[in-house]
Amino acid sequence: MGMAVSSYRYQTTRCDEELRTRLVELAREKPRFGYRRLHVLLFRAGEAVNHKRVHRVYREAGLSLRRKKRKHCVRAGKPLQERTAANQEWALDFVHDASCRVVVFSGERKLGAGQ
Repeated sequence: MGMAVSSYRYQTTRCDEELRTRLVELAREKPRFGYRRLHVLLFRAGEAVNHKRVHRVYREAGLSLRRKKRKHCVRAGKPLQERTAANQEWALDFVHDASCRVVVFSGERKLGAGQ
C-alpha cells in the first residue's frame, strides 16, 4: 500500500473538551454568532486558538447556523401586446445618446466621442 503503519493507525492525543465547552457557553450567550465571531470573542478573552480548530470543534458540537435563503421577488408575467400598426412602441438608445455630445474648447467647436 505504500503507507507507514504508524500513519495508518494514528490516534490523536489532543483534547478539545475545554474549547468545546467554552464555545457552547459563548454560543448560548450569542446564538446568532457564527464560528468567526466566536473566534474573535475567544481571542479577546486571551485564548489563542487556531480559527480552523475553532471551526472544526464548532461543527462537531452541532452549533452551525443555518444559512438564510435569498428571497426573490415573484411577479406574475403579462403577455406582450401584439402590435398592429407602426409607431405603437418606442425605445431610446441611451448609449448613442450619451456618446453624441458636442464639446466646446476655447470657442472652438469639436464633436465628442462617437461622432
